[in-house]
Amino acid sequence: MRSSWLLFFLILVLAALAQWLLPWWSAAVVALLLAFALPRSGGRAFLAGFAGVGLGWLLLASWLHVQADGRLSHRVAELLPLGGNGWLLVLVAAVLGGLVGGLAALSGAWLRQALQPAPTAGQPV
Repeated sequence: MRSSWLLFFLILVLAALAQWLLPWWSAAVVALLLAFALPRSGGRAFLAGFAGVGLGWLLLASWLHVQADGRLSHRVAELLPLGGNGWLLVLVAAVLGGLVGGLAALSGAWLRQALQPAPTAGQPV
């Protein structure tokens, strides 16, 4: 349980730092590498990646929305079927970022499991 929180915080911090200088998809690379390096089950890795990247995107999108008085997010929300609701756009961005991070972390956990040698007969799993 403790290392799941560690994975969450590492993904949150390192993905935010990576996106400071790199493209948006660098968060997926960070989540994949961290989930590969820290052994977690697929479900726990997905949740840590979803929460880490999703929370990072939620905080950044909320800050940008507030700083611009919601003008830009309102205009973008009018282009999408969101009824011009800027806060709904912030929520959609957080969910999409969370899915990117969660699926990347799940891929990292599954890649680690795929590369592990198969247990031989008589060995405990």
